[in-house]
Amino acid sequence: MTLPYRTALIVGAGAGISAALARALAAEGVRVGLAARDAGKLAPLAEETGALAFAADASDPAAVAALFREADDRLGEPDAVVYNASARAHGPLAELDPEAVRQALAVTAYGGFLVARQAARRMVPRGHGAILLTGATAGIKGFAHSAAFAMGKFALRGLAQSAARELGPKGIHVAHFVVDGGVRSARRPDPADRPDSTLTPEGVARAYVEVLRQPRDAWSMEVELRPWVETF
Repeated sequence: MTLPYRTALIVGAGAGISAALARALAAEGVRVGLAARDAGKLAPLAEETGALAFAADASDPAAVAALFREADDRLGEPDAVVYNASARAHGPLAELDPEAVRQALAVTAYGGFLVARQAARRMVPRGHGAILLTGATAGIKGFAHSAAFAMGKFALRGLAQSAARELGPKGIHVAHFVVDGGVRSARRPDPADRPDSTLTPEGVARAYVEVLRQPRDAWSMEVELRPWVETF
């Protein structure tokens, strides 16, 4: 089944899941936009996939509004928008820097709201679109020394649930992905004694694309992705 979306904007783009998704969407014939604070780091991926690169701070309302205006002009109004940005402030609760926590929440959750807001403004009049939000294990259960990340991902999950109920009847598919496990990378290779115990970026990207392929009468609002070693 052909994807019903022709343009996509990935916010918080970089290596890993975002890069794999950009490649997968480009292979489907989708025009892709990549946004990050440092657009320069996106140049190799943009060249590889034919994507356009944009610079934006996802936690800044004015910057997000400017990002979408620029994307409208250069890419075309995005049919699908993916929010993949997050930030952490790791450490014991009593020792966390309040400003670092504020910034982590601003990127992980508030930025998701800002991006979803701009996407909805464009999609609602057309009655068509998709907004995908990248969550994590931390949005389901909080871990010690990870309060800020848990707060942000719980908030992002709440945003996804609220937006799905509001926008679904208007033709906009909102889905939240619980990436419940480690994602394989050069810095995090798959352990030799536990093969396939980490998620591959390509496997996660395939799940995103298949959700985008779903017909409206059977939309997934939340998808959990985990390797076989997940201990619940």
